[in-house]
Amino acid sequence: MDQENNILILAENLWKIYQLGKQEVKALCGVSFTISRNEFMAIMGPSGSGKSTLMNLLGCLDTPTKGKYYLKGKSVSTLSENELARIRNQEIGFVFQVFNLLPRATTFHNVELPLIYKGASKKEREEKVRNALEMVEMLDRMNHRPSELSGGESQRVAIARALVNEPSILLADEPTGNLDSKTGQEILNLFHKIHSQGNTIIIVTHDRDNAQQAQRIIYLKDGKIEREERKGDET
Repeated sequence: MDQENNILILAENLWKIYQLGKQEVKALCGVSFTISRNEFMAIMGPSGSGKSTLMNLLGCLDTPTKGKYYLKGKSVSTLSENELARIRNQEIGFVFQVFNLLPRATTFHNVELPLIYKGASKKEREEKVRNALEMVEMLDRMNHRPSELSGGESQRVAIARALVNEPSILLADEPTGNLDSKTGQEILNLFHKIHSQGNTIIIVTHDRDNAQQAQRIIYLKDGKIEREERKGDET
């Protein structure tokens, strides 16, 4: 596949400026990069560096003040609200620090929700939920509710839910933030397994150990890319 066709995300001169009364806050200042299909990338930076703002733009949860964002060759800023909602449901799988599981719903139903929004048939939902739960090794817990699961198990369910629509990108925001170090490493190992099966993964984190799991790290500081590091680079 030629390099241009292999680009999944193209960010060109992205700015995000918030107006707080008379004050202007520049959360992102001209950020540009590309992400290839099947890349495992980390976006790292301290609080206030702009990484959460960038994650919101990449996840189509927000739009840039200036600049262009292309996802699979399409300019996101030209898309309608319905098209953006479809992208969030089908092209991007979100994993957050807080698991966001419905407390009264079973594991199966929590993972099934994106498929219900998509309008998938019962047969398709059954098959895809089972496949996603098998991938995260939670098939035997599919009838359990969140209160019956450990933190690590809850995050596995959240990852299965993110994967169930077979998205182009898995976007994870501090995915081990609420977990102890051993459980956190198990979740990172799971990301490696998912990546090895062809998924593109972006982890947003302030934790260097988490970021080091990725093939490539973009360091943000004060809304700008401070530097970039690839596995094997002497930095």
